[in-house]
Amino acid sequence: MPETSLPETSLRHSPLHESHLAVGAKLSEFSGWELPLNYSAGTLAEHKACRKDAVAFDVSHLGTLLVSGRSAEAVLQWCFTNDLGRISLGKAQYTHLLHADEAWVIDDIIVWWQEPELFRVLPNAANTETVAEVLRGTTTEALDDATLSEKRGGDIEVTDITSTRALIAVQGPRARERLASVSTAAAEVGKFAVDSFSYEGEICYVAGTGYTGEDGVECEVPATVAPSFWDAVQAAGVLPAGLGARDTLRLEAGFPLHGHELGLNITPVNARLNWVVGWDKLSFRGKDTLVTQRTAGVAYHILGLVGASRRPMRSGQEVKWEGRHAGELTSGGFSPSLECGIALAMLSTDVPIGAEVEVGDRALKAQVVKPPFVSNS
Repeated sequence: MPETSLPETSLRHSPLHESHLAVGAKLSEFSGWELPLNYSAGTLAEHKACRKDAVAFDVSHLGTLLVSGRSAEAVLQWCFTNDLGRISLGKAQYTHLLHADEAWVIDDIIVWWQEPELFRVLPNAANTETVAEVLRGTTTEALDDATLSEKRGGDIEVTDITSTRALIAVQGPRARERLASVSTAAAEVGKFAVDSFSYEGEICYVAGTGYTGEDGVECEVPATVAPSFWDAVQAAGVLPAGLGARDTLRLEAGFPLHGHELGLNITPVNARLNWVVGWDKLSFRGKDTLVTQRTAGVAYHILGLVGASRRPMRSGQEVKWEGRHAGELTSGGFSPSLECGIALAMLSTDVPIGAEVEVGDRALKAQVVKPPFVSNS
């Protein structure tokens, strides 16, 4: 009989893909990547391990763009909302890329300031190429802005190195203690600090960042040694965890997820993330619209809901307050830490914190709160 071949998949794979298959990880599609949803321990155990000990996530689907050149700082200042003047060399910063005219969030991003003229820009998986195109396409516009004249000196270079490395997040109250047996330098990087370390003769990079509400770091490791590093981290007593636990952890921490709490028609003001904006910067993409919105106020913004029962709330469910429509859930689920349903919701700004609302067709009772639901970092 002639050989038959399986249909090719267009899903991208992490350098750790074979490692995940070897231990029977349950895989799922996410933003064009095939990634672990959970491992044999299960999502609940992985979540609890992160809150009490340490876990490791393969987050290689996040992009890495190397942005370099004499004008790199100026271009990032103009393209992104946050102010690099708030940090310095060797630090990381959370920021947003806005639609130039309407100011909704195209992507939320972490910037690692590695060298005076070199930045590592980490977009979300589905937006890496979009962010790269904006950076490349607005170089001239940024340099021509009179407010940035002191930073002139040539175009920037933007290089997508996502496929050359793995990104491994080690998170939890014992993350640094356990990671120290693999790399002391990686374990000792400060919160929102950036550094390099060596592993098996290869240069790696690390930042004191994460997406769980716990202490921890994120390590960028060359693909050639990534499986070995992943194995070493687990051998140090760190449990592997998948996207299921990552989502329940970030929800408990009240962190926004692009496509849910951030995205089309949702600005930083709607998301109640004014601190991500350098309002005093002379210029940045979308600033005029955003300032107008901040001044005039918004009709809806993001707040949290804590359910009165264990029943999980789900994205897309309607929220009613005093018998009328008051908004919609943007993310929801069961909180393993609080043992009840929790959610983030886009609510009418006249709904006060502390209000009791009803969610979905079953009119689940919930109380409006200000996130985070759980915060240990």
